[in-house]
Amino acid sequence: MGDVHEFGSLYPLCKNRCPGCFLGVSKGQTLVTEKDGDEMQPDTWQNLRILSPLQSMLRILLILIGGQLSWPPSAVHADEPPALANPTAGSPDPIHSSAKDSEPPPARASVSVSATARVLAVRDAAATTLFQPDLEVVRGMIDRGLLEFTGKSTRQEAWAQLIHSSDVVGFKVVSSPGPVSGTRPSVVQALVESLLATGHQPNQIVIWDKRRSDLERSGFMSLAAQLGVRCVASDSVGWDDDWHYESPVIGRLVFGDHEFARRHETGTGRRSYVSRLITKDLTKIVTVTPVLNHSQLGINGQLANLALGGIDNTLRFEQNHQMLAEVIPEICVLEPLITRWAFGVSDALICQYRGEERALLHYATALNELRFSLDPVALDVLALQDVQAARSRNPTQGERPMKIALFENAEIIELGMARSNRIEVVRIP
Repeated sequence: MGDVHEFGSLYPLCKNRCPGCFLGVSKGQTLVTEKDGDEMQPDTWQNLRILSPLQSMLRILLILIGGQLSWPPSAVHADEPPALANPTAGSPDPIHSSAKDSEPPPARASVSVSATARVLAVRDAAATTLFQPDLEVVRGMIDRGLLEFTGKSTRQEAWAQLIHSSDVVGFKVVSSPGPVSGTRPSVVQALVESLLATGHQPNQIVIWDKRRSDLERSGFMSLAAQLGVRCVASDSVGWDDDWHYESPVIGRLVFGDHEFARRHETGTGRRSYVSRLITKDLTKIVTVTPVLNHSQLGINGQLANLALGGIDNTLRFEQNHQMLAEVIPEICVLEPLITRWAFGVSDALICQYRGEERALLHYATALNELRFSLDPVALDVLALQDVQAARSRNPTQGERPMKIALFENAEIIELGMARSNRIEVVRIP
């Protein structure tokens, strides 16, 4: 299927450096907290506030001796074993736990400090009419986007840059807000049809989200049946004993959580287990998220849905925006997630800037754009800017500023680029 780009982290570096290829991206290491215009100024000591005490001491020590952390491993190719991200390596206070914690960490490669995140945006004014997507136009946008994104001339070559023919590809959608404000089924349909046209087997394509009821209500179950692919709720498959995120915060376990039957035992509720859909079935994940505001996070986007869509026991985080801003990046670097994420698509056909999971079209505006990137943080930051711009054009009294801590924290642990002046957006008609 041509040259294959294998990724070992959410922020890969393709070695091929194909002409015009958006996959040849590297990233830098910067501690940031405060903005000065578009530039976010370094503030080492304030950044320590989001780290654990032991991590903070380690960071101070490294700063004093002139050291620098190197977080994501470099990309590897088909003839090399994948480098697995191990976020606990080098930290005396492990927060990401699994049965494999005793294994030695993989070698890490240094990364460029002058990196720029790259986002490809395809715009077509005819993509929506009265907030309803035009499927034929969307199909054309997906095809143009994939070709430009990979720098290839055919659909077959483009998909071969991103996945193997043997991969089980999971398209992660946002279904709880419904088909208008959440991920639009027409965008997912165009992506799946494009992949099927390359000869990828239908049983190796999965449309997924956390809850079956949301998938049904948003039309994804019927869409999957129409296309002959699978549609799976991650909470219906069960949870993997070997992979979990652990936090001192004890959750109120609900039916369906892995430890619910043992909820009265001492020590339960501190772990969020990863779905077996991710650990035992999927080998690649493509996140397809809308431009939709979120009161706790700013945006209901790439990071939030990758992290919270595939684990249980999330109620303990969901009402605390400070905690969410810390744990979501930490969950994203769990090995089953970070090694499977292929790329992200931002469904920016419509921007809903108020209302969150309720479809309130009087708080929506058509952008008629689809965006592709290897940087989930950059996609979320652009979506946040869309919401901020729409709110500034339609102000309401007493509205609080949007929260950006999630994206700053994600950049600190090198999941992507949060500074807008370091995000390169290439728009094509």
